[in-house]
Amino acid sequence: MDDDTAPPPRLPLDWLAAALRRERTRVGLSLSELAKRAGIAKSTLSQLEAASGNPSMETIWALAVALGVPFSALVEPPVPAVRVIRAGQGPATRSGQLGGYSAALLSASPPGARRDLYDVQIEPGPAHESEPHIPGTVEHLVVAAGRVKAGPRGAEEELGAGDYMTYRGDIAHSYRALVPGTKFVLVMQHV
Repeated sequence: MDDDTAPPPRLPLDWLAAALRRERTRVGLSLSELAKRAGIAKSTLSQLEAASGNPSMETIWALAVALGVPFSALVEPPVPAVRVIRAGQGPATRSGQLGGYSAALLSASPPGARRDLYDVQIEPGPAHESEPHIPGTVEHLVVAAGRVKAGPRGAEEELGAGDYMTYRGDIAHSYRALVPGTKFVLVMQHV
């Protein structure tokens, strides 16, 4: 199978296992009680907390609802200071009901955050230099077309269509188009 038709990678089970244990402990539920509330077998939940099994999107949703947390709280990986997700490489969960449906969470909004969404069009030339925004700002960038070099000064990354990157927006950063017709969606998150 070539790269264009390869399915996206599966959600790493160790992320899910750690998140399930963390959230179950936080709300004070036993394995049995959480399994009952989610409508799944206790053995299934035990396997998931042991980082084994093959959970469907519906199972993860049921667990999130039973724990009273967003779906993203169970599937979002630990986030480094700068994170890049190449097109088609995000950790995906697949539907157990719809064979052709999968979703890759790129970023979850933390509680109390405000997000501003920008459609950016940029042409080759000097880099657009951005001074630090208000403290706590985080930027999320998804390339729609072309190629861009972006990120914190000294840690810029080259990104192509479909690639995702996140980084602190409260430090100096820049964007530079590498080819004509470059477009990206920029989300500025303020906490």
